[in-house]
Amino acid sequence: MTDRYARQTILAEVGAAGQARLAAASVLVVGAGGLGCPVLQYLAGAGVGRITIVDHDTVEETNLHRQPLYGMDDIGKPKAEAAQARLLRFNPGIAIDAVVERLTPQNATRLVADADVIVDAADSFAVTYILSDACHAAAKPLVSASVIALTGYAGVFCGGGPSYRAVFPEVSVDGGTCATVGVLGTAVAILGSVQAHLVLHLLVGLEPTVLGRVVTFDARRLSFGGFGFEGSPEPDAAVPFIAPSALSSDDFVIDLRGVDEAPRTFADGRRIDVAGIDAIAAELPAARRIVLCCRSGQRALMAADRLRDRGYDIALVALG
Repeated sequence: MTDRYARQTILAEVGAAGQARLAAASVLVVGAGGLGCPVLQYLAGAGVGRITIVDHDTVEETNLHRQPLYGMDDIGKPKAEAAQARLLRFNPGIAIDAVVERLTPQNATRLVADADVIVDAADSFAVTYILSDACHAAAKPLVSASVIALTGYAGVFCGGGPSYRAVFPEVSVDGGTCATVGVLGTAVAILGSVQAHLVLHLLVGLEPTVLGRVVTFDARRLSFGGFGFEGSPEPDAAVPFIAPSALSSDDFVIDLRGVDEAPRTFADGRRIDVAGIDAIAAELPAARRIVLCCRSGQRALMAADRLRDRGYDIALVALG
């Protein structure tokens, strides 16, 4: 028997039985960036038997300050494949699948079905809600995290407990992203490591369960917090994300992106920003589905919140 896992199998909480559970486990990790790098390294290091990495992006130099899984020689390569190669050199005794695709409503159900635990490391509102919907339907645990600037959280949703939508039905109105606000690499690393720990906690079967728990971290104050959300009710109606290909010719499309982002609107839709939704809300056709589009899904969710009480049939598209 290999000595690779000796320092964790000696733990009474793990032992040979816990190590066998890890070896038999399959984990889906969506996102191989700042959060995904520590998640992948620690899950591979712990001996999780199969890891599936889903990421459509390529390595850029601006990634390297917080994504130490990659080197300068990886720039331009698909992250999923670069991560796969590095991790297999690190631990050749496990199986790692690289899926160079964007997570969509079409492939989410299939990918979730093949995993025991799902990790949302994409830091994308659209991905989080798509995964939450798929995991809630499949009763699979979802370990999700988000970091911006110097604060963030990690929590465990679904898996028989409340979904992400039950805890966070609305999106923050600040609209900030790592690209616009910035992020400190060590803050991301800490929350990614917490995510990895939550996954191992679930797979080994430690008690009390981490289902229904959120851990928060403030890197400026060096303080951890958190809360439990077991028993939170599911929203009465959830606005779904759909793939661009699921658009109907009868849909009324609103593109929330600016001209600088998209000189031409998606599906020749009407261009308007989130703040302008209230002004046109009464004019929208009640008999048609309203499709709200933006890059990440964040503004689409915010716009949907403004239309929530008006009785419209709404769908969202994240265009990437």
